[in-house]
Amino acid sequence: MSMKDLSIKKLYYSISEVSKITGIEQYVLRYWETEFEGLKPQKNRAGNRIYTNKDIQLILHIKNLLRERKYTIEGAKKILESYSPDKVLQAAESEKNNHSDDQENTHVKKERSSIKKDLEEIKSVLELLVSKL
Repeated sequence: MSMKDLSIKKLYYSISEVSKITGIEQYVLRYWETEFEGLKPQKNRAGNRIYTNKDIQLILHIKNLLRERKYTIEGAKKILESYSPDKVLQAAESEKNNHSDDQENTHVKKERSSIKKDLEEIKSVLELLVSKL
């Protein structure tokens, strides 16, 4: 199996696929939809949820806030008010360019480390899925 196989992204994922990719139980994903405004997967004709890659990014960010950084749901909602997938990348870029605030840099490094861990977890799940094809 080559890296090329892993670079092929699907447009949509089922709730069971997202559950495996993110390590979040399906009932928790459904509950998070009721709590987090930004998490609104589309539904197909049969009424099944279909998640995009952006939905998965958001789920991983929520998972990080709630389970790694120990925010409450209300606290996570406040942080997510200003969330966009691009902002996470911009925060990593600004960390390279702006060393003025050590506390901010430490926060960004922890966030990057957590994101890297999540991406490695996703990669291993995708490798497992591809190996079963």
